[in-house]
Amino acid sequence: MSNVLFWQYDFAIIDFICADEKENIMDIFSVFTMVGGLALFLYGMNVMGDGLAKVSGGKLESILEKFTSRPLFAVLLGAGVTAVIQSSSATTVMVVGFVNSGIMKLNQAVGIIMGANIGTTITSWILSLTGIQSGNFWIRMLKPSSFSPILAIIGVFLILFSKSTKKKDVGTIMAGFAILMFGMETMSGAVEPLADVPAFTSLFTMFKNPVLGVIAGALLTAVIQSSSASVGILQALCRTGSVTYAASIPIIMGQNIGTCVTALLSSIGANKNARRAALVHFYFNIIGTIVFMAVFYTINAVMPFGFLEDTAGVTGIAVVHSTFNIVATLCLLPFRNLLVKLATVTIRDDDEAEEKSSVTATLLDERFLEKPSFAVAQAKKTAIQMAEKSQEALFKAIDLFKHYDKKAAAEVSELEEIVDHYEDELGTYLMKINNADLSHSDSQTISMILHCIGDFERISDHAVNIMETAKEVHSKDETFSEKARVELGIYEKAIREIISMTFKVFIEEDVKLATMVEPLEEVIDTLNDEVKKRHVKRLRKGKCTIELGFVLSDITTNYERIADHCSNIAVCLIQTKEDGFDTHEYLDNLKENDDPEFINMYKEYRKKYKLP
Repeated sequence: MSNVLFWQYDFAIIDFICADEKENIMDIFSVFTMVGGLALFLYGMNVMGDGLAKVSGGKLESILEKFTSRPLFAVLLGAGVTAVIQSSSATTVMVVGFVNSGIMKLNQAVGIIMGANIGTTITSWILSLTGIQSGNFWIRMLKPSSFSPILAIIGVFLILFSKSTKKKDVGTIMAGFAILMFGMETMSGAVEPLADVPAFTSLFTMFKNPVLGVIAGALLTAVIQSSSASVGILQALCRTGSVTYAASIPIIMGQNIGTCVTALLSSIGANKNARRAALVHFYFNIIGTIVFMAVFYTINAVMPFGFLEDTAGVTGIAVVHSTFNIVATLCLLPFRNLLVKLATVTIRDDDEAEEKSSVTATLLDERFLEKPSFAVAQAKKTAIQMAEKSQEALFKAIDLFKHYDKKAAAEVSELEEIVDHYEDELGTYLMKINNADLSHSDSQTISMILHCIGDFERISDHAVNIMETAKEVHSKDETFSEKARVELGIYEKAIREIISMTFKVFIEEDVKLATMVEPLEEVIDTLNDEVKKRHVKRLRKGKCTIELGFVLSDITTNYERIADHCSNIAVCLIQTKEDGFDTHEYLDNLKENDDPEFINMYKEYRKKYKLP
């Protein structure tokens, strides 16, 4: 029976292609118009989604990361975020990335995945506004074809003439929506002549077979990787008046299955829980489709639905699309743990040790690159972790002079290796993000991180040097004189303050606080010279040994270079925010122009860290 149906389907296509122009079939130019309209529709959706993602600045995805403890709330959150970024595939891929990174647990991801299916239906409701018919001016203005030209004008004006990045992104959203609607109108207008073509009408009689309809919808969506776009195409075809609910309902069911392809592809190479998250998305849609269709067609067999033979309208498609996803979510949400178990049974745990993710790159998942703003936010979090490890290594190393401990010394070396790995991972990841279309703010953040991670890595190197010096002092059982200990203690306090201040500058991107780093760095340079001069005097008087002189020189040299790296980080932030990158010019201007604020801060730090 199925072979007969497929033969009929093939013959219908052949009839459609070979039909005579006298039967009012579209000519080749109409086909070009239809394909061009589809291209504009898909491009407009992509542009609008990218613009929305830029405006959100990664905040929506950050909310997904944090607020997923309650299942119903997770569903609403998934629906809301997807409605804004206009892509359930993007949301699901993001969730796969969260699970892969260990940021989110698998059972937390289920609610968001279900909500994403609901959120994606908002596009079909926007497109359904094209069916508005009224003589009233204000009601007609609700029709996208009426207000989208206005949005296009405003959007292009903002893109071309606005200097604000935020306004340009808003303009991109408006222009993207206008392109989307123009594509929809073009596509709809091109297919309208098909209403009188028997061959075209017979195509949709094939889709009345639910199985064929589901397959067709799944294949279309899998190819274009967007259920919103495939539903939009179906709505455009409905404008011909040839598509019935009997044909469209199975296609919509299939479209929900086809959208799983993106997440399944993105999970390749991920850890087991991430692959399970993609499978939960697939199982949710396929089980929901099977249950919905089984119940729907069973009832239809007993009490036939009269509306099935009615012509489907654009609003009707939106109603069916939303109804299915809402009902499927309500029915399957109580069984979310069973979906997780089903995915776990499909992808079993090995008897071997559990997979270990990189301790240095838990936030740097390549799936986040789909939304560059969020990827930048994740890179900043990782850079903060790197800074914290570098600071921890330094403070542990300094403490070894007071209480030497082999375990603590080993930890300093381990932390330095971790910081090295952070630098490699972050550098590679940031270069990948840099290839994306970024907002001005995100570009500044990437530039700042790239300039600073080298300084964090060098600070951890100096921590190892200090640790080795402490180890040498401990092994030789040598002790500085009382005066030398006091002087080094003051120097150490200055180093601790400049490190803490600089890392706070980086984390909070505080430009005002950044201006306080350079005066302290100048004081540390002065301290460095004074400590060395005093040591030479003690050496001449025989109050200190040559060996301890070498040790003290190692300590002060590392301290002074650490302060230099802190200065680099602070100046980098200031210059990045001002879109300037000439560090030496900035420092020369600061010192040569006798900046009063700089001089006052220098005097305060000089008084605070004055040697006795």
